[in-house]
Amino acid sequence: MDSAIVLGVQRVTKKMKQQTLVEDLSFQLRSGEIVGLLGPNGAGKTTTMKLIVGLLAPTEGDVRIKGHSITKNRSQALAHVGVMVEAPSFYPYFSGYDNLLYYARMMDGVEIERIEEVVELLGLTEAIHKKTGTYSLGMKQRLGIAQALLHRPQLLILDEPTNGLDPAGIREMRDYLKQIAKEEGTAILVSSHLLAEIELMCERVIIIQNGVCIEQYDLSAAPVYTAFAVSEAAAAARLLTEAGYTVRVKGDSLLAAVERQDVPAVVRLFAESGIDLYEIAPAKQNLEDMFLQATGGNVIV
Repeated sequence: MDSAIVLGVQRVTKKMKQQTLVEDLSFQLRSGEIVGLLGPNGAGKTTTMKLIVGLLAPTEGDVRIKGHSITKNRSQALAHVGVMVEAPSFYPYFSGYDNLLYYARMMDGVEIERIEEVVELLGLTEAIHKKTGTYSLGMKQRLGIAQALLHRPQLLILDEPTNGLDPAGIREMRDYLKQIAKEEGTAILVSSHLLAEIELMCERVIIIQNGVCIEQYDLSAAPVYTAFAVSEAAAAARLLTEAGYTVRVKGDSLLAAVERQDVPAVVRLFAESGIDLYEIAPAKQNLEDMFLQATGGNVIV
């Protein structure tokens, strides 16, 4: 196994009461990358996360974390995992520091210096000795991630880490996760319904539907389209499709995978066909477009 591969989901299938929740699912996460797990409501995202952390056993296939099988070497595999699901819970009359100290005592090899490291990493220095009952939701989310990082996990699993946060808190959380991936080399798997936020945070996305992986996108290599505002969108789309271009219609505009050097030829093609051209502009396909295209328009929840 490649030493840089932290998580390997290997042809995993989960059946329960004659229902297939996940089918033949495979993907990998490498050290230091942030990957989004997306899908419509009921797609199998939560089931997938439960399979990764050993809360469910796969019917077929395996999950390997740092080379350890979650089914055969569960304790060794989970030693490399940190998890936070939505809003974490803490003892409200304990300070943030005392909560971390409490959890640290349940783990092997977590020293006081490590608590201080994660407190600084998550920007909690000023609030760490205050009672967690006084913490804002954003501060509790940060403390939850700090707790998940205490034992230096190689893999961090986050389900809706920005849930309930205001725009400033969302941006702050995104910056902290990028810092963790960069400075700690942690692979992070994030599930969220905020597509715009996933696009800003993640390097790759995995889209699942009905328990099946239907697409994996490298967001840094998202295709660049050219938008054409034309008089007859449907006719123009047929024209470009016949010419070998990938085309999508959005209202009275076309999004076509046309390179810059090919734009003059397309303009001539429209003119020869009697199609009026009003505007040309570059248009990079965003994650929402990718998601709706992949899932056939299903809404993410």
